[in-house]
This record gives sequence, C-alpha cells and structure tokens, in this order.
Amino acid sequence: MDSFHTDERKRIGERLRLRRKMRSMSLKEVADGSGLSVGMLSQVERGLTSPSIKSMRAICDALEMPVKWLFEAQQSQHDDDAEFVVRLASRREIAYDEGGLFKQILTPDTQPKIQMLRFVMQPGADSGEPYSNSEGGKCGIVLAGTMELELDGYRMTIREGDSFAFPATALVRYWNEGSQVCEVLWIVSPATV
Repeated sequence: MDSFHTDERKRIGERLRLRRKMRSMSLKEVADGSGLSVGMLSQVERGLTSPSIKSMRAICDALEMPVKWLFEAQQSQHDDDAEFVVRLASRREIAYDEGGLFKQILTPDTQPKIQMLRFVMQPGADSGEPYSNSEGGKCGIVLAGTMELELDGYRMTIREGDSFAFPATALVRYWNEGSQVCEVLWIVSPATV
C-alpha cells in the first residue's frame, strides 16, 4: 500500500522536480547520486508512487536538500503567489557547522536564475573548506556583526553595512571571527542551495 495520499504524492513529486530543475540536474544524475532507477524517480516526480523513507533520504541527499523541505507547510502561502513570493512563515531553513551557520532561503525554487539567502553566523561559525561554482556571481551585504571573507586566498573583513560582489567561480570561504552574531543577506546567480 502507498504510504502517502495522491495529493501528498503529487506535492512531493512537484517539489523534487522543482529542486532537480533548480539544481540543473538530469534524472540520470539524481539516479546515479541516489542509487535509484531513472524510472522510479520519474514515477516519484509525477506523483505516481511514493518513495520509501530510505529512498526519499537518498533522493534528497542527491539533490542536496533536507528531507523536511518536502513536508514543510506552506503557511500563509497562497497558490496564486507561491511562484513569486516566499512568506515569512514559509521560509525554508538549513543549518551547517552544528547550528553555528544558519541559512534561510528567501526566494522560491521557481526562480532558478537567482537566489537570495539570509545567513546567521554565530561567533566562530565557518563555511568550511573553500568552494566555488562553475558560473554566475555572488553578492551581499552584512546586516549585523562582522564577516571575514576569503576569495581565492585574499582575506577581507566585511563590517555591518558593507556590501560585496564577486564571480561565483572564485574560491570562497567565510566565517565569523567576532564575538557577536553576524547576519548577512547573500544573493547568488544562478541558484545553488
């Protein structure tokens, strides 16, 4: 017996397809990353079947998204504006660095050419090893606190009110070396999270 109702299966399938498209991944790439067949993934995306919990975790891992994003309620979100608006109560969140770095996604997945995020970094929080993207650009503004930003090995201190921009192909790393929480509005094109 299928573990989800038809409406829930369709909603989960739509969210997985949107995420896959936003990440510019083919069904084969997700299949390779999840260990599932292309046929099974296609059926899940079309809402014809629901994956097991283990398969759902594998799909979400391949798409680099928390499983909870599939089930978060669209509180105060109306179908007619969900393509363009993310209501405060509907923001998706993800934590890194054992909760020291917290990200909220402020743009809907239906707009994959640009993404706006809110970062909150506790003192000592770190983005990890330097990383880059294959295309696009990134920019932002520090809303509170101070952020250390390293681009291709060049280190800068970005203070409250300072803004920044750089090509997404640069190796980037950022962290909060201060004693206060750092809040950053971060924009990337195309979307990456």
